[in-house]
Amino acid sequence: MARRHRYRMLFIATALLLSNIDKARGQDIQFSQFYAASMYLNPAFTGNTEQFRLAGTYRKQWPKLPGTWTSQSIAYDQSIPKINSGMGLLLVRDKAGTAGLRFTSVGLTYAYKFAITRNIFSSFGVRVSHTTRAVSSDQLVFWDQIVRGDPFFSVENLSNTEVKYADFSAGYTAYSKSAWVGLALDHLTTPNQSFIGLTSKLPMKFSLHGGYKLSLAKTAKGSVVKSVSLVANYKAQQKWDQLDIGAYVNLNGLIGGLWYRGLPGLKSFQAGYGNSDALVFLIGYSQKDVISIGYSYDLTISKLTKASGGAHEITLIYEYAQPEYKRGKGKKNVIIPCMKF
Repeated sequence: MARRHRYRMLFIATALLLSNIDKARGQDIQFSQFYAASMYLNPAFTGNTEQFRLAGTYRKQWPKLPGTWTSQSIAYDQSIPKINSGMGLLLVRDKAGTAGLRFTSVGLTYAYKFAITRNIFSSFGVRVSHTTRAVSSDQLVFWDQIVRGDPFFSVENLSNTEVKYADFSAGYTAYSKSAWVGLALDHLTTPNQSFIGLTSKLPMKFSLHGGYKLSLAKTAKGSVVKSVSLVANYKAQQKWDQLDIGAYVNLNGLIGGLWYRGLPGLKSFQAGYGNSDALVFLIGYSQKDVISIGYSYDLTISKLTKASGGAHEITLIYEYAQPEYKRGKGKKNVIIPCMKF
C-alpha cells in the first residue's frame, strides 16, 4: 500500500506538471534584479554601454520544494556609436519540476538610438529568438504504472517531448541622464508550445518599467559616487500581472536595495487570497562601472510562506571600453544613462 500511495502521489505531481505544460499562463522567467538582466527585460536596452558588456544571472527559486526552479541568462552586447546602434546575443535557460521541464532560448537583439530633444533620447529594439522546450518522459509516472505497480514501464507514449519555435520581442525606451521609462512586448506571434499535438498559444507579455537616479555626491570630474535609484517594473501576461517597486543605494561602490513584489489591494487570486508575493533584499558591489556583482534574496510573504525557501539570485556584469571609446572618438551626441542594478 505504501508503494501504491507513493506512485499515486507521483501521478498527481505529473498530472499537475502536464496541466501546466499546456494550459498554464504567465510562466515566463522573472528575475528579481531585473535591470541587471536588461536585455531580457527590454531589447531596447541593447548597447547601453560604452563599448561592450557581458552579463550573467543565476536564479534558484523555492529550493525547499521538490523540483525547484533554476534559471540562467547570459548576455553580450556592444555599442556601435557611429550608427547610434547596439547589437547583442541573449541566451536564457530554465528548468522546472521533477520531470525536467526545460526551456532554452537563443536570441539576437538590435537597438537603434535617436534624439527627441537635446537632453532626452530614445531607443527602439527588437529580438528574434529560437526557443526549445523539452521534457524528460522517463521521469514521468503514468496511471497504468500505478495500477500495475510498475515504476519502470508504461503503455503511455508522449507524441513529442520537444517543441521548437521562433519567438519575437520588441521594446522602446525614453531616457535622460537621470530618468528612464520603457515598454516591452514579448511573444508577439504567440507561438504554439504544446507537447501533445493540441493548440497551446504562448500569450503575449507586456512590461512597463522605469526609474529615477538621484545623485548624492560627485567627484571633481563629475562622476557619481553616491546615489539613490528608484525603480519599478510592471508586467502582465493574459490574466496574470505583477509589480516590482523599490529602491537601491550606491555608496562608493557598495550597493544595498529593497523592493516589493505584488499588487496589494488591487487584485487577488480569489476571495481570501492577497496579492503579495515577496520582499527582495539586495547587496552588491560595483567597481568603477567595470565589474558589478549582486546577490538578492526573495523573502516569500504569500501563503506559500518561508517553507518554499524563497529565491536566491546572483548577477555578474563586466564592461570594458578602449581608451578611444572613453574619449568619445567617433561618437555622436548620444547620452547613455545608467539603467543597471
